[in-house]
Amino acid sequence: MRPQERLAVIQRCVVREMARLGQEFHPDGEVVRGPGTTAVAVREHPGDDGAGHVDLGFVLQLGRADAPVVWDCAAGLGKTEEEKLANAVKMWATTTASVLVELAEGRGVHADHADLPELPGWHAVQGPAAVFGFGNEHLAAWLAEHRVLPALAPALRTELAGPGPVGVKLFLGGKAGDDVAEVRVGGEASEAASAALRALDWPRGERLCWARLFVLLTAERAAPVTAAPAGAAAPVPVRVPAPAAMRPRGLFARWREARRAGR
Repeated sequence: MRPQERLAVIQRCVVREMARLGQEFHPDGEVVRGPGTTAVAVREHPGDDGAGHVDLGFVLQLGRADAPVVWDCAAGLGKTEEEKLANAVKMWATTTASVLVELAEGRGVHADHADLPELPGWHAVQGPAAVFGFGNEHLAAWLAEHRVLPALAPALRTELAGPGPVGVKLFLGGKAGDDVAEVRVGGEASEAASAALRALDWPRGERLCWARLFVLLTAERAAPVTAAPAGAAAPVPVRVPAPAAMRPRGLFARWREARRAGR
């Protein structure tokens, strides 16, 4: 697939997935514009494995040279490159875009807000986890009962600087004897936080299963960037508890709502 064809496919998928989050986006040259000053930028994924990967940057204040851009990459599986790209964008929308929309709206609809004692001065917005693979109910149940971010806080504190926002992506799973645990802070792998994640007692089964979740940290609770109609979306979302002691709608609430809505 040529670069412009690839860009067009990714942009169409972004429009579709953001609509599932209640957001109206439309392609505008190299970006996909959303409500207010929000937009999604696309860049080429480096390396030879880029066919099923997308690199997407959520722009909070388009037009400002110093506007923060929250970059994240996601991978998708499928029989064709278009199907891989579509699934990658869906994964990004489930775990990452939901958090950015919640930051913009500030209503607690798409993600949870928390101020962590373990990360003083930082406000966390945590979205649903996407859990996939064989026997994923065990890993999903563990995530629903454990607050992972506070456990990683000692390793994260030294890597947080500036007002943010800082994206923290967690990827964990695999199987017994062949597990993977990676934490990326601002797009860069954190060896200390990854080691702390691997040391946790999440279940390692006999078959492959993974989970991905995304947390956005800001130096203080940000005011909403824009207002837009609310919605709910996620391919395989699993409700995980808020990082601090708050469970506004109960375990797995968003997962059940998405299932009832047929999404």
